[in-house]
Formats: sequence, structure tokens, C-alpha cells
Amino acid sequence: QVQLVESGGGLVQAGGSLKLSCAASGRTFSRDAIGWFRQVPGKDREFVAAISWNGGSTHYRDSIKGRFTISRDNAKKTVYLQMNDLKPEDTAVYRCNAGVITGSGYHPTPNYWGQGTSVTVSS
Repeated sequence: QVQLVESGGGLVQAGGSLKLSCAASGRTFSRDAIGWFRQVPGKDREFVAAISWNGGSTHYRDSIKGRFTISRDNAKKTVYLQMNDLKPEDTAVYRCNAGVITGSGYHPTPNYWGQGTSVTVSS
């Protein structure tokens, strides 16, 4: 199985930037699609972005398009989420997941989640 560890979260003012990392270990990573999700306590987890195994396909939720960019470096077994122009509503715990991308979008694999990294955006 694959283990995922997120990092890069923190406290930032509105309009600022953060770059999250999702580092993988374990079984073959280069064939996994990777997705980023976020969750605020008391609310449902929501999809943020996903990238195919070779980086050739990316998907984003509408509210972050143009501000966030997902990328990957398979040699480093790491997926990144560059977040620019952050807004207070981006505040959440961000977690990455190894899953699959189909014609209907990204589908997370239930057991392949990182522990999360917290992002707080102050106004």
C-alpha cells in the first residue's frame, strides 16, 4: 500500500500563498492519480484538485480555478498544491489521497489518505 504525508500548511494572510506537498512512500506511486481534499470541522469533505499519474490531466473545483495549481514529481514521489491569492474560505485541513480518475472525475481510494495539514487564512 501507499503511505502519504502532507506538509506545507500554516497561517497566512488573505492574498498570500502556500505550497502544500504530499509525499508518498510504499508501493508504486507513479501509477496513482492523486487528489487533494479539504475539510472544515462540522462540514463535509470537499474535493479541491486532482492530477493523473503522468500529470497529463488535472481537475479543479470551480472555486479555486486560477488560484491553485496541482503538479507532481514522480521521481520525488511528491504531489504539490500551489495555492495563491488565498481567501479566508480556503481555511481547512487539507489531505491528499491516492485514487483513480475516470470519465466522471476523481475517485478517492478509501484507505489511502494522509493525516492532513492545516491551512488558516486570516482576513
